[in-house]
Amino acid sequence: MVIKPKVRGFICTNAHPVGCAASVNEQIEYVKSLGDLGEGPKNVLILGCSTGYGLASRIVSTFGYGAKTLGVCFEKPPTERKTGTAGWYNTAAFHQFAGQAGIYAHTLNGDAFSNELKQQVIEQLKANMGKVDLVIYSLASPRRTDPETGEVYKSTLKPVGQDYKTKTYDTDKDLIHEVELEAANEQEIADTIKVMGGEDWELWLAALADADLLADNCKTTAYTYIGKELTWPIYGQATIGKAKEDLDRAASAITNSLKDKNVKAYVSSLKALVTQASSAIPVMPLYISLIYKVMKQEGTHEGCIEQIAGLFSEKLLQDDPQTDDMNRLRMDGKETNDATQAKIKQLWDQVTQENFHELSDYAGYHHEFLKLFGFDIDGVDYEQDLDPLVEW
Repeated sequence: MVIKPKVRGFICTNAHPVGCAASVNEQIEYVKSLGDLGEGPKNVLILGCSTGYGLASRIVSTFGYGAKTLGVCFEKPPTERKTGTAGWYNTAAFHQFAGQAGIYAHTLNGDAFSNELKQQVIEQLKANMGKVDLVIYSLASPRRTDPETGEVYKSTLKPVGQDYKTKTYDTDKDLIHEVELEAANEQEIADTIKVMGGEDWELWLAALADADLLADNCKTTAYTYIGKELTWPIYGQATIGKAKEDLDRAASAITNSLKDKNVKAYVSSLKALVTQASSAIPVMPLYISLIYKVMKQEGTHEGCIEQIAGLFSEKLLQDDPQTDDMNRLRMDGKETNDATQAKIKQLWDQVTQENFHELSDYAGYHHEFLKLFGFDIDGVDYEQDLDPLVEW
C-alpha cells in the first residue's frame, strides 16, 4: 500500500514503516556522533520503550554505552490492510539496528501495569540478561488497571482548584480560540494519580528487588514535565501535575526502601516537546509552537535524543548529580529560565488568529508531529508501495 498520513485532531491513525526506521536511524547517528561517552550501564530495562523519551533512552543506552536492553511497550501490530502503530515500527527498526551492531535487545509487548508482564520481564531477565543497573520508567497511558483489585482508573486533563480559561490552538481547524476547562473534583485527581503517579514505578522496583534482579548501585528514573507559569494551570498545577508530584514521593520511597542495594531513584524533568501525549493536552500545541520559535532563535532547541543524551552524561550517570530542591534532575533549564520565558510570554500575549503562523513555529511543530508517525522525513519516498507487515 501507499501510506499517507491520516490525521484526526491531535492523533495520526497510521504510521509509515520506512519513515519510522529513518527517524530511529537519525537518532542513532546523533548518538554515534557524540563519540566515546565513557562508562555507562550494562543492562537496562526501559518501561515505555517505543516512542519519545523512552525510545531515546533505549537508543542512548545501546548506541551510546553498548548496553543490553529489555524494552516494554504496548503497541498494535500491522495487518495486511492497516499499518501498525509508530511504536511498533520504531521498535522493529531499533531491533534491526541493534542486531546489526551485535548488541542484545529484546522487547515484550503488553500491559506494563499488569503482574503478568512484570513476571514475564523477570523471567526474561533471568534467562538472558541478569541484574539491571538502570531502569527507565517512561510509561504514558490514559487508563490503568490496578493489578491487585482489577479496578480500572482513568486519568483526566483538568485544572485543580478552579476553572481555567485560556488560549489554545486547534490543530485540526487551524484556529486560535479560548478554551474553558472545568476544575477536577477530588475523585478525578485521585484517579489521575492512580494512573500517572508513582505507584506502578514502585511496584516495578519492588518486583525486581524481590527477584534479586537489581544490581548494586542501580539507578532508576521516571520522566516528568514541570514547565512554568503559562502551562502550570493545565500541567504543573493540574491533575497531571498532581500525579507527577506523586513521582517525587515514589522516588524517595524507592531510594529509602532499597538502601541496602544503594539504589538511587530520581525524577527527571525534561523540556516540552511534540509527543503523542503532549499533542493531546489543551494549551500545549500553542505553547510548544511558541517555544520552538524562541528556542530555535536562541540556538537552544533540543529534541528527545539530545535531551536524553545530555541527561545520561551530565546528570543521571554521575555519582553525585546536581539536583533541585525536590531532588529532581533538571534538563529543562533552557526552556524554563526567566529570559526565555519572558520572550514566550510576550508572544503568548500578542498571538492572534491572524498572526499565529508569523509569531510561532507551527511549521516546526507540525513537522515534528508528522515525524512521530514516520512522515515528512527527508529522503523517504512516500509514493512507494509498501508492505505494512513488519515483524520484530
